[in-house]
Amino acid sequence: MLIILLLGFSSGLPLALVGATMMARLHDAGLNNTDIGLFVLASMPYTLKFLWAPLVDRLPLPGLTRRFGRRRGWALLCQAALLLALLGLAGVDPVREPWTTGLMALLVAFCSASQDIVVDAYRVESLDRPQFGAGAATYVLGYRFGMLASGAGGLYLAAILPWSEVYVVMGGLALVGMATVLGAPEPEGAAALARDTADAEALMVRSGLDGRRARLGAWLYGAVVAPFRDFTLRPAWQVVLLFILLFKLGEVFAGVMAIPFYLELGFTKVEIASVTKVFGLVATIAGGLIGGVLVGRFGIVRGLLVTGVLQMVSNLSFSALAVIGHDVGALMITVTIENVCGGMATAAFVAYLSSLCSVAYTATQYALLTSLAAFARDVLAASSGWCADRLGWMAYYLFSTGLCLPGLVLLAWLAGVGPRLSGALTPDLPEDRRPVETTIS
Repeated sequence: MLIILLLGFSSGLPLALVGATMMARLHDAGLNNTDIGLFVLASMPYTLKFLWAPLVDRLPLPGLTRRFGRRRGWALLCQAALLLALLGLAGVDPVREPWTTGLMALLVAFCSASQDIVVDAYRVESLDRPQFGAGAATYVLGYRFGMLASGAGGLYLAAILPWSEVYVVMGGLALVGMATVLGAPEPEGAAALARDTADAEALMVRSGLDGRRARLGAWLYGAVVAPFRDFTLRPAWQVVLLFILLFKLGEVFAGVMAIPFYLELGFTKVEIASVTKVFGLVATIAGGLIGGVLVGRFGIVRGLLVTGVLQMVSNLSFSALAVIGHDVGALMITVTIENVCGGMATAAFVAYLSSLCSVAYTATQYALLTSLAAFARDVLAASSGWCADRLGWMAYYLFSTGLCLPGLVLLAWLAGVGPRLSGALTPDLPEDRRPVETTIS
């Protein structure tokens, strides 16, 4: 759990540096809300990471894989690349070099998304099934600590340092993840991988291939085809994927423009950092722990139903703040509601995604699922600045509240057909390739 906590920190650190903290940097540079909103597209790698997840899942790295193992070798490579990308982002000027800034932010997101592929696989493979809820809560806690460091820490530093130096300091924090990986054991996922590889090679031989061609065909089948085929064998998989796409959409629309919203209401960077990040940390910890307990007590899908409704309450609190205006007490209440509800929803959501993965294809399947979830943040939310400019802040956050409804409707349908789909998302696989129990009822 300590390793998962620290790896969660390493995963959460870069997100704000191409998200909320980057938005503050762009706002300081004088860009308008529409231009700031377009920079959300720099986070596209989080959505598209399933495209190269099969390589991260199966491709051995010369030297690194033999010495550190399949997961740890890839983690070290991604983290070293992330450190260099953050230093590169520190050296560009958003005003004079907007395209270069966007490309460097894109590179940071690519390295961060690649790290997430490895960290997610490591977490799922290292835990027993009864630990999934606690593991999700611990990961979310570490993730929030990472976002706190790059969010509140970045804003605090920006009040006394140039933005370029802020990003250099943030790059130094990437060393936390590298130190964790160096001290962590390699997870035991070799048995399922070896059997799956043998099955794929046998399939290639039956197809008329032999020798090197059979091994290459087996590798391509196991890395690219089998993970997706495995998932599509499960009844109602299309509805599950659509739900994953939509569940966090309303929360994403609320959060992506939060920093420009606070700044336009007249809050200073120090006030924002103190209230939304540091003060909100306690609420986030509480939310993550409550979410973990909720999942353990009532099940994953029921936990999602409760936290999905609470996400709507969270968005409504932003609309209330838009009416109240610059009031630190009101900001504290809004942030408390947002972080408690968000922590609960994220813990339940991470546990749900983990439960859908077969051990033989952990990295690829989890990357596919989280890519769908990130699509709402990285693509659909690119219009958030445009919407805010035209609707005004109160109407914008009412609109974001309405965006929570489609995901809840799909989840309610899944819960309603639970008795008929009991175990449907758990195909007839050997025990070590079967995902955690996903009985919807």
